[in-house]
Amino acid sequence: MNTIVLINPNSNAEATASMTELAQREAGSQARLKGLTNTAAPPLLTTAQAMRQAVAGVVALGVAAAADERVSALIVSAFSDPGLEELRARVSIPVFGIGEAVFHEAARGGRPFGIVTVTPDEQLIASFERKAAELGYAEQHRGTRLTPGNPLELVASPAQLDAALATAVSASIEQDAAQAVIMGGGPLSAAALRLQPQFEVPLLVAVNAAARAAVRAMTQP
Repeated sequence: MNTIVLINPNSNAEATASMTELAQREAGSQARLKGLTNTAAPPLLTTAQAMRQAVAGVVALGVAAAADERVSALIVSAFSDPGLEELRARVSIPVFGIGEAVFHEAARGGRPFGIVTVTPDEQLIASFERKAAELGYAEQHRGTRLTPGNPLELVASPAQLDAALATAVSASIEQDAAQAVIMGGGPLSAAALRLQPQFEVPLLVAVNAAARAAVRAMTQP
């Protein structure tokens, strides 16, 4: 069976396992998922500088993984896609960023979409706006809603995380008129699945979007 390697750009091994499990569920029997953790990075990438620091590790892990002929695709599993372009330039197999993949899904059919995240760094938020513009979705992008509080503390407490995210999602839908909401960050994937029953608007899980894209690349001629 072909293998898809999911690279977690941060050093949180639990997050790697969680995201890999989500991607495996999405891929089903069509591929085997393998998770890799960038141990040289911080446990949560909350600033643009931290994202830049993660690039070298992401590229090194991806290049090594791509050398295995059983590996058919790579996923960079952080919302800002650190190292995505650099890795694409170094390997011959498809490479997917969870941020890029979920933007494509959110904008499908011309629908307006918002983003919810726990990372308050202004440079990171600005990068989301740039990504929307670069991908041709500037008019559909309704902006980013932030959760209050310390991101590390929120991610460590599922109950607090869910409550904070639910408030931000509601604001994106009710105040920004978003018809789809991107959960901005790989570690938010499980929370998105827990919260979805509370909302009619789809909460898009970036990890799953990238897994779907990787499977399509492997199975379509």
